Amino acid sequence: MLDFTWSIFKQTGNIDTYLLLKEMEQEGYSEPKSEEELAQLQFPFS
Repeated sequence: MLDFTWSIFKQTGNIDTYLLLKEMEQEGYSEPKSEEELAQLQFPFS
């Protein structure tokens, strides 16, 4: 997910995307290991 977020930032230059990336890094975000973990994620933009 961090790679995806970085890729989006590189393509768009959107500062909000960069700030999201940095927030995820600070919180120690890790990739979900299973579909169940992925389903439990909460997205603030929904």
